[in-house]
Amino acid sequence: MAQADTPQTRHWEFSTDIEGIGWLTLDVKDNSVNVLSREVIAELETLVGHFENLGRAGELAGVVLLSGKSGFIAGADISEFDQMSDPAVLPEALKRTHALFQRIEDIKVPFVCGISGFCVGGGLELALACHYRIAVNDDATRLGFPEVNLGIFPGFAGTGRSIRQAGPVDAMQLMLTGKIVRAKQARALNLVDKLVRHPDMLRWEGRKAVLAKRRSAPAPLAKRAMAFGPIRSRVADRMREEAGKKAPKNHYPAPYALIDLFEKYGDDPKKMIAHEIDAFVPLMASPTAQNLRRVFFLSESLKRLGAKGRDKPKFTRIHVVGAGVMGGDIAAWCAYRGFYVTLQDMDMDRIKPALERARKLFKKRLKTKQAVDAAMARLEPDVEGKAIPRCDVLIEAVVEKLEVKQQIFAEAEKRLKPTAIMATNTSSIELERIAEALGNPNRLIGLHFFNPVAQLPLVEVIRSKLNDDEAIRLGASFVLAIGKSPVIVKSAPGFLVNRALMPYMLEAVDRVEKGESAEQLDAAAVAFGMPMGPIELMDTVGLDVGAFVARELGQKIPESSRFAKLIAAGKLGRKTGEGFYRWEDGKPLKEKPPAHGNLEGLGRDLVQPLVDTAEVIVAEGVVESADMADIGMILGTGFAPFLGGPIKARQDGRA
Repeated sequence: MAQADTPQTRHWEFSTDIEGIGWLTLDVKDNSVNVLSREVIAELETLVGHFENLGRAGELAGVVLLSGKSGFIAGADISEFDQMSDPAVLPEALKRTHALFQRIEDIKVPFVCGISGFCVGGGLELALACHYRIAVNDDATRLGFPEVNLGIFPGFAGTGRSIRQAGPVDAMQLMLTGKIVRAKQARALNLVDKLVRHPDMLRWEGRKAVLAKRRSAPAPLAKRAMAFGPIRSRVADRMREEAGKKAPKNHYPAPYALIDLFEKYGDDPKKMIAHEIDAFVPLMASPTAQNLRRVFFLSESLKRLGAKGRDKPKFTRIHVVGAGVMGGDIAAWCAYRGFYVTLQDMDMDRIKPALERARKLFKKRLKTKQAVDAAMARLEPDVEGKAIPRCDVLIEAVVEKLEVKQQIFAEAEKRLKPTAIMATNTSSIELERIAEALGNPNRLIGLHFFNPVAQLPLVEVIRSKLNDDEAIRLGASFVLAIGKSPVIVKSAPGFLVNRALMPYMLEAVDRVEKGESAEQLDAAAVAFGMPMGPIELMDTVGLDVGAFVARELGQKIPESSRFAKLIAAGKLGRKTGEGFYRWEDGKPLKEKPPAHGNLEGLGRDLVQPLVDTAEVIVAEGVVESADMADIGMILGTGFAPFLGGPIKARQDGRA
């Protein structure tokens, strides 16, 4: 009788078994992941009313919520955010969802959820409204609140419920950083009540939890005490201090709005939930949130550039020629991502520093000695290039000298298998010139990585006049396979990022040559929204590399300049310990910059050459659109994401 009365829904499936346990499964149609769209939430609202009726009639022992996909719920439907940001629409929609989640929490029968795969954002907020949470303890299962990356914070009552469960400090840390944690850590934070080894165990453990009427316990008093009395204001001040190191309030208001909400109501989760909507609504329509949503969708669009389906290639073995900073770090990154990598250079003395840097990366990123040792085993020195015939991808990353690159590819072409990708990491030399030495020049593509390789997500996939679509799709597929983001650009001097960056950097260097403070210029660029200033960036890139790229772009470096004299003295920046700054432990030693009345305005002036050049690059068709220029500059240079990229910033009158 109960099943016959079940409301018909498109995205949810519900049935009861002989024990009266209701099995609720979310499987959003026409979508690869489960998201909480308005339609999905409306259907859940109808089903919860059905559960309430069954419970009152004694026909329901409890409900177990599961996913019909490999992941649990990836949050709210971001494609609806622009429409939902309307202040005339959003408050009522949030109130409706708040009320629905409260009904789930208040329902008289046990309401249990089983989590496998990603459970983030609104998905975690729904899970927290359930009475008991079971999660699979594997690498695929992750939980967290990434909303801050979209310029907002949890808006489905997740603020108060997460504080209730994890305590104020841990919950706020998750929301303020957007950090995603594994199931084991979520259990330690009290966001999850029980761990199981395999997804197949969720139904059995869910059944036991319903029959035992299990319920989560809130965070212990010792944790909750951090939100009581005057200590809460001190905790809030500390949070603002930490947020200020990474996200200035005028650029990224969401963390500060959340901290303000916590300072007012953090001692009472119910009050925090009640006031969450008022703090959330202004953020959703803010320029920062709008631009960060745009950046998100542009980043997602890059995933469609690779080959799909049956044509999707499999890469196993990577061979890198050149064990310098770039080549060695590219090899290390590929080994970290699980590929077998051989690294070639003239002798072992040149390869050893790269292996040492690789071990440091693995120790930092991997959890166990066993994992570090396994990664190191995947990275092998290969002075003679014996692995070239077996590799799926060959990447050249040697000195920026045309004749050297031509020789490497001419020799490698004879030994590579026909299906292998042949790629250069050149930062500025046109591919057509490098390919002149090849028997099949349309095979050579560019894969231009950025320093530091482990941190910057962009790889420019360089297309020459000789390449066909398949070669470029293969290159983009490889970039995606190693966890990076591909932007396709035409072969032209400097491509996209270096060509746009160089006028900006050289203009700043020229201002230093004329007596302006390097520290002040760097501080101004950071105040504008750049991750580091142009002088520090020049030191990080390497003055020799900067000078070479400048020459390739037709820019002259006067021999009498400080820039030229530093290069002549071997003071090349971070890699030699001194350039425009002295460097210790990988950090520049800076003096306190002189006072300036409008640092952000000075920063806006500094970036004008970058913005001007980006517009020229788009006009020349080096990238296919302004959108691709914007996402390329954000991923490749860290250009202020809250501004949406240089082209968007100029359109909005902010650059």
